[in-house]
Amino acid sequence: MDSSYRFDQSLRELISRNLNQHDVSELDRAGLKHAAVAFTLVECSEPACIGNIPHLAGACEQAAFILTTRAAELSSHAGQRAYPGGRMDQGETVEQAALRELEEEVGLALEASQVLGRLDDYATRSGFVITPVVVWGGKDVDLIPNPDEVAQIHRIPLSELAREDAPILDSIAESEHPVLKMPLGDDWFAAPSAVIAYQFREVALLGRSTRVAHYEQPYFAWT
Repeated sequence: MDSSYRFDQSLRELISRNLNQHDVSELDRAGLKHAAVAFTLVECSEPACIGNIPHLAGACEQAAFILTTRAAELSSHAGQRAYPGGRMDQGETVEQAALRELEEEVGLALEASQVLGRLDDYATRSGFVITPVVVWGGKDVDLIPNPDEVAQIHRIPLSELAREDAPILDSIAESEHPVLKMPLGDDWFAAPSAVIAYQFREVALLGRSTRVAHYEQPYFAWT
């Protein structure tokens, strides 16, 4: 697997083409809260500040995705790692909701033309159906955390998704399906965020029709 993803037009075209060819799986959302998240690609102009991810050679030319640490004061999923996102407002499309949440949480305002496509819906143990929207964030972007929702913003190099030890699968007694985690330096992050990152790798980068709806989440993400 190529682990040197340059943030350039050829990468954008690869991701757009693979997402366009992917048959998105939508789940039955009856009785569940519908949320959209923005899986946003930016230039890796700063090292990730979690998991002791080392500096990359020529880091300013490498592609990264935005991951946040949620504010500790939030009533749900406080301190967990997540993408900018949230519940959809009435009348919004998932793309509109993802772009709105991206601006509200990290201060990045983008046009609809920056949306590259969608990944599969994923249902959480806490009662949400999440629709991931893949967004091209651009170069030289300033990211400013909204302190009411975001404690930290991280730019995670796409090379982390290409690691040989990804994904990490753990079993739990309550499910026949494994909990999916993705390595992050010498640490990890878990489903649902890890499931989205894993499917992005499989579908958008490698062109594989890999499904992820069956993967479990760790206990701390259940409420």
